[in-house]
Amino acid sequence: MGTAAAKKGDSGSGLRKLKQGEILFNDGEKANSLFIIQKGQLRLFKPKGKGFIEIAVLRAGEVIGEMAYFDDDGGGKRSCSASAMVGSEVIEISFTAFAKTMSGLNPWFKTIINTLANRLRATNSRVKELESNSATVSYGSGKHQGYEFLKANEVIKILGTLFLVYKAHGEEHESGIAIHRKTLDLYSKEIYGVIESKMDEMLIICQDMGVIKTFDDKDGLPKVLVTQSLDRIRGIFIFYNTEKHLTEDKKLKISSKCQTFLENIWKRLQSTPNTDSAMSLVQVDDFLEHWKQSGEHIGVEHLDDARQHGIVGEAIVGADGTGLSLEVNYLKLKKLLPHIQFMNRVLKSNQDKSAMA
Repeated sequence: MGTAAAKKGDSGSGLRKLKQGEILFNDGEKANSLFIIQKGQLRLFKPKGKGFIEIAVLRAGEVIGEMAYFDDDGGGKRSCSASAMVGSEVIEISFTAFAKTMSGLNPWFKTIINTLANRLRATNSRVKELESNSATVSYGSGKHQGYEFLKANEVIKILGTLFLVYKAHGEEHESGIAIHRKTLDLYSKEIYGVIESKMDEMLIICQDMGVIKTFDDKDGLPKVLVTQSLDRIRGIFIFYNTEKHLTEDKKLKISSKCQTFLENIWKRLQSTPNTDSAMSLVQVDDFLEHWKQSGEHIGVEHLDDARQHGIVGEAIVGADGTGLSLEVNYLKLKKLLPHIQFMNRVLKSNQDKSAMA
C-alpha cells in the first residue's frame, strides 16, 4: 500500500493515522469507504440515551466499516461510531475501489458475500428493535452529560478479575508475573461478563501507569500481560472498593493541578535523605515560580484538596520573610499518590469518552 507517508487521495483511499481518542467515523454519517486496521485498537460504540452501547474492539488485521457498502436500505450510513483506543493506523479503501474488486469476483462467490451481509444486516436490525424498547438513541450534540465509560463498580470488577487471574494462572517472567490475554478473556468475558472495550481501556490505563507491561507471545502477538507488582493491583482494588462505601464528602477527590503539585513534592522528597517520617518540610517556592513563568497557574490554593485529607499541612514562610515551605505527611503521600494518579487517569478516560462523537 506504499510507504507510511502515503496520503489520502481523491479516491478516498490511503493510510490514515489516528491519535488516541480520535474518531474515525460517527454513527449515522454518510459512508464512502471501509478500513483495514494495520496497527492499534479501535472501539465500536453507539450513542444510547445519556451514554453509549459498547459494541466491540477491533485490532490489527480486522476490517471495519464494510457493512455500509452492503447497506442499501440504510443509504450507506455508518451503523455505529469508531474511535482509536490507542495510536492506530488504518488503510482506507474507497467503496469505488472496493466495487471494482467485487466486480472481478466469481458470481457464486459474490452471492455468498452478499448473503452473509444481508443476514448480518437483518440481525442488526432486530437488535436495534429490541434496544428501542428500553431506550432511545440520541443523535444530537453527542455530548452525554453524566456518562461514565468506566463506573466505579466496573473498575472494581476488572481490577478484581485481573488480581484473581494473576493469582491463579500467573507464571514467572523475567519482568514479573505473566498471564496470557486469552486466559484473561476466558474469565473476564465468559465468566464475569466484562465488556471487552472496558477491559481493553483498563489495560491501556494500567500500561500508562506502569502497572502492566505487554510482551509478544510465541506467535508474535502482543498478548502477554506482565505485572511487576501484584500488590499494586490489589492495593488499587482495595482503594476503589473502600471509596465505594464512603459518603461523597469523605471520598478522595484530588484535582489535576493538586496532583501535579503533589507529584513534584514527591520527587523532591525522593532526592532528600531521611524523609521516612510522618511529617516533612518541603521547599516549594521554586515550584510556584516555575509554574508562574510557564503559565501553568498552579498555586498553593490548589493544595486545598490534599489538605482536607491530611496529605499536606500549612505553608510556612522563611524566618527572613522569603522562601516558602510546606508541611507534608510523607507516609500518607506515599500511600495515596499512586491511587490519586490511577483515579485521575480513569477520570480522564471517562471525560474523553463522554466528549467523543
